[in-house]
Amino acid sequence: MKYRNIGKCGLKVSEIALGSWMTNLAHPSAVETARETIKLAFDSGVNFFDCADAYSSGEAERFLGQALKDYPRHELVISSKVYFPTGAGINDRGLSRKHILENCSATLKNMQLDYLDLYYCHRYDTGTPMEETLRAMSDLVSQGKILYYGVSEEWGSDRIEEAQRIIERYNLYPLTVIQPQYNMLDRYIEHSLLDTCRKYGIGITSFSPLSQGILTGKYKRGQAYPAGSRAVHQADHQVENLLTDHTFEIVEKLTAISDDLNIPLAVLAMAWILQKKEISCIITGASSPQQLQNNLSASDYTIPQPILEKIEEILDFKKYERHVG
Repeated sequence: MKYRNIGKCGLKVSEIALGSWMTNLAHPSAVETARETIKLAFDSGVNFFDCADAYSSGEAERFLGQALKDYPRHELVISSKVYFPTGAGINDRGLSRKHILENCSATLKNMQLDYLDLYYCHRYDTGTPMEETLRAMSDLVSQGKILYYGVSEEWGSDRIEEAQRIIERYNLYPLTVIQPQYNMLDRYIEHSLLDTCRKYGIGITSFSPLSQGILTGKYKRGQAYPAGSRAVHQADHQVENLLTDHTFEIVEKLTAISDDLNIPLAVLAMAWILQKKEISCIITGASSPQQLQNNLSASDYTIPQPILEKIEEILDFKKYERHVG
């Protein structure tokens, strides 16, 4: 496993991180599989484990925290996020000082930790002044409850620039990291966000490297969706809406390349992301040790330059600006 710094700060993380979104705690076999996956990750050199307070109503944090008790804390980089509702109260959501401070304390309790290495604003809160949010995050660093803070989706270049002005004006602890979606099929951060992160030395820990499973090649044109896949059970049909003829055409061409290279399409897709020096790591989910083992090999694979050029021809990316939220 290879390691990279989070932007310009001294914290080093594994190129592949393990995200803990949902665990079906009602089934002992699923819990055991999740524990085996975490063990494989740690034994393989993964040191970064990502979560959020909203995942499974806090159960994901509690499970991950308990599972990680088996490993030396100083060898781990653990993150969580705040923004989404965690209760029925009017203040149980957003990025107000109240919600941030209360939910950070709740997260530490859930995960049985004294501190978080990274703490993210899970989305952007239009109802709270940015200064209030940044002061609260900076104060958590001062209090030793978190070591570094960052943001996730809905924080485009303009908002990052505004955040930097506030941080400099009030001499706050720096915004260190951003966690956006990034993959071969969704490259919106290349419009300007990559340049902004490079400008300020902000690390990028990207998620959804396989575009919700599309870049594994498991969805086939004209065939029924695989049983148990996201396209089958997603209520908002995110995956289904992405499965256009154009997407199938791209995936089929990429699959031909991965077959020629004798590697899985998923490995090709993740190795492609890691070719970008601005990317600190990829946050990937894994439903089994076998799936994780496949993902881990992306850290050691370098795509030859001629193949990279061929991939760019297939993707035919044009810069654009995506406004989220």
